[in-house]
Amino acid sequence: MSTHNLRSRILLAAVLAATLGACASSPSSSSYGSSPAPAVNRCYECGTVERIEVLEVTGQSSGGGAVLGGIVGGVLGNQVGKGDGKKAATVAGVVGGAVAGNAIEKRTVKHDYRITVRMDDGRRVTVTQPTISSNLREGSVVRIDNGRAVLMR
Repeated sequence: MSTHNLRSRILLAAVLAATLGACASSPSSSSYGSSPAPAVNRCYECGTVERIEVLEVTGQSSGGGAVLGGIVGGVLGNQVGKGDGKKAATVAGVVGGAVAGNAIEKRTVKHDYRITVRMDDGRRVTVTQPTISSNLREGSVVRIDNGRAVLMR
């Protein structure tokens, strides 16, 4: 092989290596037309409200109504009569007040809210809470915090 032929081959190999090297270079963040990928903020507790249901919860007898009713009834009964009549009125007031207080407690109705949320990761979570923000609606973005749906924006 001649020296000239050998030089030509070496030169051709160098040009090919440089060309292929330029094609194989990794893109830099400052290259034309590219922008850095945005950071993805994932929120495991975040989602969108799909449904809000209002639940009526009837009162349950905790005994508080009966105790309070008995006290009020006893005080009012004690204001009536004299002697044994006063004692009988006080007892009747305690008993009547306790019965009335218990009945009132059982008749109370409160509202709870059952909120169904489609979480960002695809899960569906349902929470029940006694109050909600006046701005919370279906489609609102929320974060589940201690078993409550908290409005994000």
